[in-house]
Amino acid sequence: MLAMPDLSASARPVVTRKDVARLAGVSTAVVSYVVNGGPKNVAPATQEKVRQAITALGYRPNVTARALKMGSSRILGMVVPKISSPFFASLAQAVEQAAEQEGYAMLLGDSRDSLTVERRHLSNFADRQVDGVFLCSVVNHRPEVSELDGRGIRTVLLNFSEYPLEGDAIGPEFVGSSRRAVEHLASHGHRDIALVQGFVTGNTLDGREFGWREALKGMGASEGRIFRCSFDRAGGYDAGRRFLALTERPTAVFITSDEQAVGFLRALHEAGLRVPEDVAVMSFDGSEESEFSWPPLSTVRQPVQQMAEAGVRAIIGTGRDEPPRTQVFDCELVLRRSCGCDEP
Repeated sequence: MLAMPDLSASARPVVTRKDVARLAGVSTAVVSYVVNGGPKNVAPATQEKVRQAITALGYRPNVTARALKMGSSRILGMVVPKISSPFFASLAQAVEQAAEQEGYAMLLGDSRDSLTVERRHLSNFADRQVDGVFLCSVVNHRPEVSELDGRGIRTVLLNFSEYPLEGDAIGPEFVGSSRRAVEHLASHGHRDIALVQGFVTGNTLDGREFGWREALKGMGASEGRIFRCSFDRAGGYDAGRRFLALTERPTAVFITSDEQAVGFLRALHEAGLRVPEDVAVMSFDGSEESEFSWPPLSTVRQPVQQMAEAGVRAIIGTGRDEPPRTQVFDCELVLRRSCGCDEP
């Protein structure tokens, strides 16, 4: 057995590979072979001596230094507008799990719906030499990622609605999915269908609003009413209060996120309105929150796992050697009580 050395801070504050080699009586190259599992084989008895030395010294390989020496930090970055959002929390979790399966760690930045904070996170990731960045931008039209491009850091725009001609973009089919959701409300006999739309940064319309407009046009309905608000429960609640102030209210509402829908439902409940008997509701995202609201929300479920896995492949998987491209994923209508459907 190896003798336990003096590990006081003054005696040896930092344990190196040379220390392990000296204690085990081998070369530093042999220590490297044991730690990395190759490339050369090491005799079992020698491996055991090295492992005992590692345990005795409390040696921990410098993973970052080793990765950078190989030309990779083995770290990815991700920026989301609001980590408290159930949807973005689930998307970040799915990306992290997909990256972890490839041996990568992930840094997460919350932009707090601020373009300034978003850019600060991106600059920080660039300085840390991450291998790639997933960006859920507060801007829905061509976010600025030139600093990352200039440093050779591949960026994937996630949950992106504009689908640029250049760069990697991955997102749900916002327009068609939203149109189908509104058409489903119409199938219950509704002709006056309002929209609760989250604020967007930029001069372009959100794809969900496009889909709503297309559905109304397709069924020959007059232009519907829009209640713009923040993408959160408080925003939905405020939109609900404004909806309730109308003398003649629409009989159905399409809402651009589950979070907003939960706030909207609260306003309806406080006013004593029944869902779906008095007002039918359909939302977008398909987060777990939608299943446990009351009544359970009918919603457009985004393919979170598919989008996350596609994003990881684009940066560190089979897609990293391919030209940047846009990938659009179909969504699923999940029909529950709030639109007038019975739960399956």
